[in-house]
Amino acid sequence: MDFNVFELHKLIMNCLNEDIGTGDLTTNSIVPGNAVSTGYITVKENGVLAGMPVAAEVFRCLDPALQFQARAFDGDFVERGKVLAEISGNARAILTGERLALNFLQRMSGIATKTAQFVKLIAGEKPHIIDTRKTTPGLRMLEKYAVRVGGGHNHRFGLYDAVLIKDNHIIIAGGITKAVEAVRRASPHTAKIEVEVESLAQLQEALDAKVDIIMLDNMAPEMMREAVALVAGRALVEASGGITEENIRAVAAAGVDLISIGALTHSVKSLDISLDLVEINAGGGNG
Repeated sequence: MDFNVFELHKLIMNCLNEDIGTGDLTTNSIVPGNAVSTGYITVKENGVLAGMPVAAEVFRCLDPALQFQARAFDGDFVERGKVLAEISGNARAILTGERLALNFLQRMSGIATKTAQFVKLIAGEKPHIIDTRKTTPGLRMLEKYAVRVGGGHNHRFGLYDAVLIKDNHIIIAGGITKAVEAVRRASPHTAKIEVEVESLAQLQEALDAKVDIIMLDNMAPEMMREAVALVAGRALVEASGGITEENIRAVAAAGVDLISIGALTHSVKSLDISLDLVEINAGGGNG
């Protein structure tokens, strides 16, 4: 995993508390406390796998003695019917953690799969596919990780690690130049400054202000080519807005450096993954 394991543990514990509350009424009523079982996580459609370490940590938080044996790993292309993991140990812990572990796996694998599809569509072209801040509140760390698993790259993580001056900032500041000047007075020298532009006139103003990155907002590929020629390597160029599977190749061919796609995280379809118990030893009582 290349994200903060302490933050991951805290996130999982909060999610478990949300789901379990004072106890799993169904499982604790039916399954003896000392019952043991074996279950298999299986994918039911083709896709790119992401979130296996997260799923394993869910079960580990519920019972450190549970055995989680991965049979596939993040970044693998998995086909329908593939067994992803075998879990064995306390049956209550497996059943109680099932939904949360699958929710993470399904969501993250859906993001990785969609990202991989976009990356494949522009194979051999210059731009990187990047995400946005249009993520599920509280899950940004995991969703941005899933983008990387799918072959994409990350935009800024939050409002604190890079500057992005958008249309509303420009209106309030009274123009791009004034907005950039205000940011430079208040921000550390290490912070990158990106400006969103909607026209070639705004683009020229951003270049005159010597910003680091210019976002071309909802421009047609023809105008993007003009914009890239005008920039002439003086800043990174990002294409954003209205990017689809149908037009992404034309956008890439315009010569931009980055293509940001909110749909990687804000409206992706989860991959279909299930967990099934195949055997259970009910033990000697209700414990």
